Amino acid sequence: MTSTLDSTFAALTDPTRRAILAMLLEDDMAVTDVADPFDMSLAAISKHLGVLTNAGLISQEKRGRVKWCKLEPDALHAAATWMQGFGQIGPLDLDAFEAYLTHELSAPPTEP
Repeated sequence: MTSTLDSTFAALTDPTRRAILAMLLEDDMAVTDVADPFDMSLAAISKHLGVLTNAGLISQEKRGRVKWCKLEPDALHAAATWMQGFGQIGPLDLDAFEAYLTHELSAPPTEP
């Protein structure tokens, strides 16, 4: 369980990965469509997608010649359960999470 939590929280630390998750809240997307809004190479986006996939937050599948990304909605369950153990965080509200990600995406990007 600790390894899963570590992977989940590590994946969520990056603003690009959080933005990708917000995009996938709407619908499945082709990798090239995920990459479009970002000012980085397709290879860099692929690395971010790999981190999200390894953390179990998204899945990827090939349909014909196109690789598609899909949000795994239950992936944050273990992290939410762990946080609830502290009694300070209520049940995971995906609508609130989406609103948070939307707010984060509207902020100007910061340079690394």
